[in-house]
Amino acid sequence: MSEHRRKPPQPQGGGRAAARRGQSASSGRRAAPRGATGSLSETYGSGGEETQYEGRAASRRAAQRSTGAGPGGGRRRVAEPAGRGPGRGRGRPAPPGKKRFIDYPRAGKYGAMRWVPSWRQVTGLFIGFFGCLVAAAGIGYAVVAVPNPAEAATAQNNVYYWSDGTQMVATGGEVNRQIIAYEKIPKEMRYAVMSAENKTFETDSGVDPMGIARAVVNMAKGGQTQGGSTITQQYVKNAMLDDQSQTLSRKVKELFISVKVGASVDKDEIMRGYLNTAYFGRGAYGLQAAARTYFGEDAEKLDASQCAFLAAVLKGATYYDPAGATSIDPAASAQANTKRATERWRWILGEMVKDKHLSASERAKYPDFPKIQSPRSNAQLGGQIGYLVDTAKGYILNNTDITQKQLDQGGYEIHTTFDKSKVKELEKAVNKVRKENIKPDLRPKTDTHVQFGGASVSPKSGAIEAIYGGEDATKHFTNNADVTGAQVGSTFKPFVLAAAMTWGKRDPALDPEQAQDERTIVSPKSLYSGKNNLKIRDYDGEIWTNEEGKEWLQANDDDASYGSPPKYQIDLREAMRVSANSAFVQLGMDIGLSRVKEAAVEAGLKKGSLTGTSYPSFSIGISDPSAIRMAGSYATFAASGKQNDPFSVKTVEHEGLTVFDHDGIAEVKRAFTSEVADNVTDVLKTVVDEGTGTSAQLTGREVAGKTGTTDGNKSAWFVGYTPQLSTAISMYRMDDNESNKNRTFLEMYGTGGQETIHGASFPAEIWHDYMEDALKGEPAEDFPEPQPIGVIVNDDPDPTPTPTVTESEEESPEPSPTPSESEILPSPTPSETCKNPFNPTCEDTGGTDTGGTDTGGTDGGVTATPTESVDDTRGNQNGGLFGGSTG
Repeated sequence: MSEHRRKPPQPQGGGRAAARRGQSASSGRRAAPRGATGSLSETYGSGGEETQYEGRAASRRAAQRSTGAGPGGGRRRVAEPAGRGPGRGRGRPAPPGKKRFIDYPRAGKYGAMRWVPSWRQVTGLFIGFFGCLVAAAGIGYAVVAVPNPAEAATAQNNVYYWSDGTQMVATGGEVNRQIIAYEKIPKEMRYAVMSAENKTFETDSGVDPMGIARAVVNMAKGGQTQGGSTITQQYVKNAMLDDQSQTLSRKVKELFISVKVGASVDKDEIMRGYLNTAYFGRGAYGLQAAARTYFGEDAEKLDASQCAFLAAVLKGATYYDPAGATSIDPAASAQANTKRATERWRWILGEMVKDKHLSASERAKYPDFPKIQSPRSNAQLGGQIGYLVDTAKGYILNNTDITQKQLDQGGYEIHTTFDKSKVKELEKAVNKVRKENIKPDLRPKTDTHVQFGGASVSPKSGAIEAIYGGEDATKHFTNNADVTGAQVGSTFKPFVLAAAMTWGKRDPALDPEQAQDERTIVSPKSLYSGKNNLKIRDYDGEIWTNEEGKEWLQANDDDASYGSPPKYQIDLREAMRVSANSAFVQLGMDIGLSRVKEAAVEAGLKKGSLTGTSYPSFSIGISDPSAIRMAGSYATFAASGKQNDPFSVKTVEHEGLTVFDHDGIAEVKRAFTSEVADNVTDVLKTVVDEGTGTSAQLTGREVAGKTGTTDGNKSAWFVGYTPQLSTAISMYRMDDNESNKNRTFLEMYGTGGQETIHGASFPAEIWHDYMEDALKGEPAEDFPEPQPIGVIVNDDPDPTPTPTVTESEEESPEPSPTPSESEILPSPTPSETCKNPFNPTCEDTGGTDTGGTDTGGTDGGVTATPTESVDDTRGNQNGGLFGGSTG
């Protein structure tokens, strides 16, 4: 068949167009060229080379007909092929027939270019977004209201409840505020605040955009929120009492209000509002309340020095109130706060001179820090109530999201763990001993400044059931159940025994690294020397020396030796019964002091309260934990090795909702195996049954406990427990005058008419009287029978490198002198060297008897364990429940 007669192939499908072409063909009408149909299936069909050839030919014929060049000479217009222009092959697509309102993804573009917006689209989007922001800002600006200082003066009481649900006290709502006129605010106060907080206050718009940006970025990163950086923003923040959440929405709201206040409120009125709503600490809101609280006079009478101090307190009353706030933060001691406040007070006065708000001659009139009066007394918080409230508040602030400001505003129902009857019985037991024995008028040199502290903790839960903080919380501000700095003496020895039965003594035949792994678990029947002035040896047998190269000689209390010559060996049960220092100091060296420390921490003591941990005397209690922590750690032994952190608040409710529940964070951990804990208890039973603690025996009950007396007779303890209750009692003399920043501990020779004070005397007597009444009506329970543990070390008649007294030592022509206190508790400088496997440079300032600087924190709650910065630094961390900033 000739080429011109070949019938072109029919397209696949085609729909109605194909049908029409079929009809045209059947009726004799010439069908439109295939290229004119616009069908992609015709142009890019499946007909192979033939189909493509026929498509191009048809296109040429159609073009010829449209120009009159084809057969017949007609000039009919036909549609161009879809996707092609006249005379072009594969060209750009024809523009769409219908335009979209938003051309995105962009038509006529291919690949990634379809998703790249045009400059018109970008410009339109920016204008629209900016317009929305302007509209939102306008709406926000219109709807927010300017704060009224008077409305911010409202506050409610916090209600504290005893453990049985009855009300203890309604307090905390004594928010002390009085709105005063601008004219009564001293100009020195206004200038002090401006120089310290916002130098451009008089000229700025009231908003610091950079400060806001920093706050937003910080919150976005999950960091701590930041407050307003201008006085206007701080005023707005103080006045927004309806919403104290630290959220981005709140910050935006603050911004709108600050802008509106800055634009519509006079600067004098802003300053007045700020100083009438600011929190100055001690429950004082506003300048007038602060002036009365700190200086006992009206605000208008304040001088420049007093104003500078109050401006300093505005930075944070917790850390700048000279009275201290250790119930909130262990670092907020009276001494540390006084130092911070003095430095900032001095700086503010200097800035006032620089800013020409105060003349140099006027500044020279105030060389000394102003005299601050003691915290105000609240009659409701008298007796033990104030100590209980402080303990509970400290727990809340350290274990919940509730802030100090929110707590001061009140409205909370706080259900504590304190047992009303036990608190009453503990106070009665202390008062009985004080009334019968402490006679400051009769014996002013020995019976003044006598203090007692105490705490009771439940072994089963860790609940603090009672505390004794001092004679009266409105007169004696330090909580003696907490941050006293009183060393615990021999009550520390049970932790050494627990370490010996947990990790064991090191093998002297091995090098130090191997010796840490190769150990022998120690039995309470193990033998150690009870000799007075014993030469202390390292685990490898080398004699320990102090920083001066002198042999370390460990003395026993009353310079008595225990055991029979020549070795004076006694077992550890006997050593605990008679409280032989030499045996436990050597035992600690054989175990390794790091393990002794670990045992104490596992039992429940805070690392920051453990001091002198690289010296042999660490094992006999030169550390200063609180009474609450000591009661809690002994409770671990009573609970067969299960440790519960002491706590003082069960639940907190606000506006009918439970905002805190201790059960949600309570955690019981296994500190020691039951074999270890029960053997410690069995040894401590011997102390009470027939040792130094016999005066603590209870009628019909098993008791385990330990007496403690410190070097220089400056503190005495008794800590003991039954299966139901663990209690610690401390006694010491300390010049607690607020002007005495060193808090010096005084000797107790002759106190109470006794030659010396021991844990077996007044502390054990108080413990006994209290526990008899506290446990009245409760059934007597027995301790678990201990299982045998460990091996008997040093049970060898031949001389060994272990800590026994050798014949050559015994035959010394002259007895070694009793070491002085400086030898027992050395304080080497970093440049000095001594033999010490845990601290070769002897970096330790431990062993002083000043009790530190009351930075110990407070008991009553639990905090996450802080990072330890220096392992062996003398505390000034006094071991309260929140104490020990390095532990």
